[in-house]
Amino acid sequence: MAPRLAKNEDDSGDGDTGTVVVTKTKPKTKRPNMYRVLLLNDDYTPMEFVVHVLERFFQKNLEDATRIMLHVHHHGVGECGVFTYEVAETKVTQVMDFARKHQHPLQCVMEKK
Repeated sequence: MAPRLAKNEDDSGDGDTGTVVVTKTKPKTKRPNMYRVLLLNDDYTPMEFVVHVLERFFQKNLEDATRIMLHVHHHGVGECGVFTYEVAETKVTQVMDFARKHQHPLQCVMEKK
C-alpha cells in the first residue's frame, strides 16, 4: 500500500511550509484457521499399523505414537496434530490412501479447531 502524503500549511495563507508528514498503514493479516487431524478407532486395523502411520505421517516418536494409538483405542478418537487447512487435508488424504493400499479400514478426519 502506498504511503499517504499530507502537507502542513501555516495560517499566513502563503501556502507551503515545506513540511511533509508521511503515514503508513500497516496491513492487517488474519491468522489462518487451524484444523485438528483425528484418527478414528475401528476393530480391524492393527495397533502396529496405527503407530506406523503416526510415525510416518505425523513425525511422532515411538513413545508418542503409542500413547496416541492407545488413546484412539480406548476413547474411539485421537488427535494427531493441528495444522492449516491445506496441510491437514493433505495429511488426511495421505493416511487414507496409505490405509486403503494396505487394506485397512482406518479412518482419518479433520475438524476446525
